[in-house]
Amino acid sequence: MDKKIIIGSRGSDLALWQANYTKELLEEKGFQAEIKIIETSGDRSQQWETAFDKLEGKGFFTKELEEALLNNTIDLAVHSHKDVQTEMPDGLMIAGVSKREDPSDVILIRKEHYDESKKFGLKENALVGTSSARRKSQLSAFRPDVKIEDIRGNVPTRIKKLREGKYEAILLAMAGIERLQLDVEDLHMEVLKPEEFVPAPAQGVLAWQTRESDNDLLEAIDQISNLDVLVRINIERQVLAMFDGGCQLPLGIYCDADPDDEDRLKFRVWLSMGNTWKDQPLQMYFETLDTDGFADQIVDHVRNFKPLKVFVTKTFRENDYLPQALIRLGCTVQGKSLIEFKQIRIKELPKTDWVFFSSKHAVRYFFNQKPDLGPGVKFGCIGTSTSAELRSFGKRADFIGQSTDVKLVGKQFSSKVGSSKVLFPIARGSMQSIQWQMVKRENVFNLEVYATLKHSEEIAPDFDVLVFTSPSNVEAFFEKNTVPKGKRVVAMGESTGKALEKLKVKEYRMPQTFDDLGILRAILTV
Repeated sequence: MDKKIIIGSRGSDLALWQANYTKELLEEKGFQAEIKIIETSGDRSQQWETAFDKLEGKGFFTKELEEALLNNTIDLAVHSHKDVQTEMPDGLMIAGVSKREDPSDVILIRKEHYDESKKFGLKENALVGTSSARRKSQLSAFRPDVKIEDIRGNVPTRIKKLREGKYEAILLAMAGIERLQLDVEDLHMEVLKPEEFVPAPAQGVLAWQTRESDNDLLEAIDQISNLDVLVRINIERQVLAMFDGGCQLPLGIYCDADPDDEDRLKFRVWLSMGNTWKDQPLQMYFETLDTDGFADQIVDHVRNFKPLKVFVTKTFRENDYLPQALIRLGCTVQGKSLIEFKQIRIKELPKTDWVFFSSKHAVRYFFNQKPDLGPGVKFGCIGTSTSAELRSFGKRADFIGQSTDVKLVGKQFSSKVGSSKVLFPIARGSMQSIQWQMVKRENVFNLEVYATLKHSEEIAPDFDVLVFTSPSNVEAFFEKNTVPKGKRVVAMGESTGKALEKLKVKEYRMPQTFDDLGILRAILTV
């Protein structure tokens, strides 16, 4: 096309970065473009200090840009895709999308209010600023003690308010901080993994909106659009559309895809959704090889949820997330470990570069003995639950496994540590699954710090879901019980699943992560 493309943009620093980024992409393909600034309702509402979830309607940051497209004032509107309505005005369409920047949310914390031992680094009863219903929903679920207050303004303005002491922490999108290259070295940044703290649909992606009739421009946008990202966020936005959602809906949904063992693309979706932000959200995980009808399946599963009766072979502690979340969802839950643990005293502690923990119990029985590790020792954990236990002792994990495939975690850890010496605090009789994946076996040291003792008992069979947390608990359960037909079974890890298979239980689900959130998702998504 010969004519200059007029790009419409809001006037904030972030919006102008997005518009200039788009302009550069088009110019690299040989097109001429210029930027026209248009003020939106969302910009004006920020001046009024109004929270998103208190505003009526949707399209706060897009309406005026869309009007400019329809009256031919501009040719192309650049949006943060998460701000775009799922229903387009007649005559307009999303012509393409950008690559996806980091979709993570981050918590910026004033350093004097940072507490390493607490989840997300937030001190007890911290005052946190966010106006997003989605962020409020998940933060209050994970940390019900924190105080949440609305905060408005663009990204630099919000950070300024934090620095002025109006808040002790604030929640922002990582993409905004990275795009503006903001210096936040004076603050602690806690990056929230999108698989745990689920981002907004299409977070981190730019949407390029045009008129349906502008064929030349549609062809130009095709040259800069990212098809792989489009496939993923289409699933996210289809779910959003089916729930008729906007800024007021506390919905987080994130889709990613990786090749499976047969090199087929497996799509994985993490979802968090509540009726209001004050309600416990449903937190679910889905995967598929076929995206046809996938969004419908997700929505049907959410809509058809009914409270469950759940038995878990684990004795809950006061602040465990799993029972709290289930109870807030109206479920009945009983947690009872069918095994006991006995500490084994550490007689001699070998010198090591790393310490790797395969369970929370290993962390607890190791650090309860106040071992003298010396300076510079690094820590590895099999999953997020174990790393959270490590954090309660004031330590941070330098490696955290992100898969339920123990062999894969072992190989990744072995690659990370190379020829370093590694100490493994273990249970007596441990299967040593991680250790067998280590390349330098001569640098592996096992240290027994606790023993497992079984104590079986009869369990009432009126549960909908049975969750087995270890092979020893499987063995203890089946000494006096069976799994009745029709009951759902969740197995915590590959070795627990194999223990069930030995006892003729073939159908079970494994959590996607080794923590309370992973178990919760497995229970709710079975």
